[in-house]
Amino acid sequence: MHLLGDESANPSGLLPLPISQEVAQAGKRGLVLVKLTYAFHYEVPRRADPPYDRSRLTRRSSGLFLASPAIPQTIRIYVVLTVNRGVPTGQKGNRVDLRRELQTTDRPRRAATFNDRSQLKYARRLVVKLGSAVITREDEHGLALGRLASIVEQVAECQNEGRECIMVTSGAVAFGKQKLTQELLMSLSMRETLSPADHTREHAGTLLEPRAAAAVGQSGLMSLYDAMFAQYGVKLAQVLVTKPDFYNEETRKNLFSTLSELISLNIVPIINTNDAVSPPPHVDEEVSGGGGRRGISIKDNDSLAAMLAAEVQADLLILMSDVDGIYNLPPWQDGAKMLHTFSSDLRGTIKFGQKSKVGTGGMDSKVNAALWALDRGVSVVICNGTQDKAVKSILSGRKIGTFFTETTGSSTPVEVVAENARVGSRTLQALRPEERASCINALADLLESRQSEILEANAIDLEEAKKGGLAKALLSRLSLTPAKLKSLSSGLRQIADDSLTNVGRVIRRTRLADGLELKQITVPIGVLLVIFESRPDSLPQVAALAMSSANGLLLKGGKEAANSNRYLMNLVKEALNTVGASNAISLVSTREDVGDLLSMEKHIDLIIPRGSSDLVRTIQEQSKHIPVLGHAEGICHVYVDKEADLVKALRIVKDAKCDYPAACNAMETLLIHENHMKGTFFADVCSMLQKEGVKINSGPKLRELLTFGPPAAKSMRIEYGSLECTIEVVSDLDDAINHIHKCGSGHTDVIVTEDNKTAAHFQREVDSACVFHNASTRFSDGYRFGLGAEVGISTARIHARGPVGVDGLLTTKWVLHGDGHAAADFAEGGGKVWLHQSLPLNESA
Repeated sequence: MHLLGDESANPSGLLPLPISQEVAQAGKRGLVLVKLTYAFHYEVPRRADPPYDRSRLTRRSSGLFLASPAIPQTIRIYVVLTVNRGVPTGQKGNRVDLRRELQTTDRPRRAATFNDRSQLKYARRLVVKLGSAVITREDEHGLALGRLASIVEQVAECQNEGRECIMVTSGAVAFGKQKLTQELLMSLSMRETLSPADHTREHAGTLLEPRAAAAVGQSGLMSLYDAMFAQYGVKLAQVLVTKPDFYNEETRKNLFSTLSELISLNIVPIINTNDAVSPPPHVDEEVSGGGGRRGISIKDNDSLAAMLAAEVQADLLILMSDVDGIYNLPPWQDGAKMLHTFSSDLRGTIKFGQKSKVGTGGMDSKVNAALWALDRGVSVVICNGTQDKAVKSILSGRKIGTFFTETTGSSTPVEVVAENARVGSRTLQALRPEERASCINALADLLESRQSEILEANAIDLEEAKKGGLAKALLSRLSLTPAKLKSLSSGLRQIADDSLTNVGRVIRRTRLADGLELKQITVPIGVLLVIFESRPDSLPQVAALAMSSANGLLLKGGKEAANSNRYLMNLVKEALNTVGASNAISLVSTREDVGDLLSMEKHIDLIIPRGSSDLVRTIQEQSKHIPVLGHAEGICHVYVDKEADLVKALRIVKDAKCDYPAACNAMETLLIHENHMKGTFFADVCSMLQKEGVKINSGPKLRELLTFGPPAAKSMRIEYGSLECTIEVVSDLDDAINHIHKCGSGHTDVIVTEDNKTAAHFQREVDSACVFHNASTRFSDGYRFGLGAEVGISTARIHARGPVGVDGLLTTKWVLHGDGHAAADFAEGGGKVWLHQSLPLNESA
């Protein structure tokens, strides 16, 4: 059965929409269809994830409906051009709006809720519940206007992005009390106001009747909401409900019909219980769930929001309170941990508080409401409404509040993974050095014996990266070869050999006094978070360094190397199993997990980002309390001095730029002494670079010397990371040093000269992590330095600088051996004297 109409009314390419079963049955009940024109639906490719451009997609008032989030490739649009109402035979005035009925019944109910926070960005219909503790000031008199304005801004942005928002709000009583308290105090006489025995001012709020406060506050609250939403061009409607509205089938049907109509008209319904007529119900009476399912008691705004979310088939319900989320114990008790995910298998295992500090719904009420909505296909997040940008953060997938999911046995929470790494670090530290070395050697053996499987996984990543248009420089970093794996295995064996003397090494011994000896020994830092891009060979390198230094380790690789990293991590786990420390090193899977780890200063001791300058800067900005070791840029210079051997210079420049241009230790700027512009060196070096496919850019001084020459460099501070570089002219050694200090990044800088005094001056004055004489910048590498491998290169000035090997992953602790010594023994007349005698590091010496 299809809707009929004039064919000329059919827009090109649209198909008639079949009448829903409910509409057809309505006709059988005696509805007479007076006039119907087309109700069309058509599907268009989804060009991007939400937000959507509502101005383009809902030009008519009929509403926009998405296909299931499980199939995000299309957007389904339903358009009803004209639908007249049907009138039941023999009845006058009892009309049914077929357009509304069509919209509500044709919106498909999702079979399941979202299983992961990353899917919440697909949520289109939202119900946001604002608890009394969120809206009310801490003194419980009046509204928290700044907090409320922030929430309104977020909801308005969601609405303007194309989502459909419904708000369930408290606050009318609090707003009314603020107004009535002022009126009450103004009505007091001067004598009453000044009387020390009159406590009306102090207890004015408790003397007011809540119903009267609600009556006064409702209009003011809606005026406030209207003014706030108007700033963003969003219209709203107030819907006041009472308990009987849900138990009477006719009023309940009318309520949800009204909500559906408001949603279709792009209006935000703001819903609240009509506390001026009746207070929030407390009777434990359930509203029918329909279809024989358990109902819900409408006791407070939590259960009200759950009921509304289920009835309007919302995708997401956000319950805002004044707590961060659900805890396994009362938050103030020792051992209490927040549950970022509440899965179905936790039902009944945790007991929650029964009463809210301000409103009518405690945590028990919120959890029950959340689970009730979850059973009906609505995803739920309970969060702290006082947190900045909570709604937008939740929709972006951030770990805000507690996310309710039907999925059981979900992945291990990232904080648990971090705790396991801490325990694993202690396990590694307790091992004998030979056992740690055997673990690293086992990993080296696996890299050789599983070479074909590693390359197979890497080939999948390379193929997907090429299809995705990954830059050539990043493809080079992503690629693994037999030669790379052989070099990697060799480096790991060197790390294994060095690991015998890493942890517990004595670096200072001092006899403080007779019988009182102090030692300083090396110990692991604790738990490291290493974030790297594209280079899967970094994973076993860093893992081996963590094993050698007995550090726990969390790794996050780029998604372009997902298959390679996953297989390599399996090998790492296999090697760790040989010593019973499989949890010491883990792979973090999502970007959201990294965002959470950056704020876990209790679990993470050091962050090491390896990748682009953008990655390093982002990590440095987001990590507020955890130190970050690394370098944001690798702008390396080669300076060809006037006393340089030009044959050596050509060889060094070629290697520094062309050996591996994507590396952070590749040359980016060539500085040439002005004397060499008079000979053939400039032409020779340009010819050599061009033969290697290098694009040359010129600095401002070089441009002044040339009539025709390379194009101007966009900046003198660029890390190209590809076959491209800048050439600039300098007048002397000091000019070169000043240029490096101004435009360099403190990574690696080189001088090419036969004058040893000039070289010494350069190496003394240039303030970089690595300063070389007559050698390529490419030697700035942990393996080439004999460190076995490097966890990264640091341009910082504290703790570690340059290529960071095992030593950079160790700190120290002091160990004191005494024989009943007390500090008072060394006071005047105490009988003890300080010796402070340095001792050989080897105790047997």
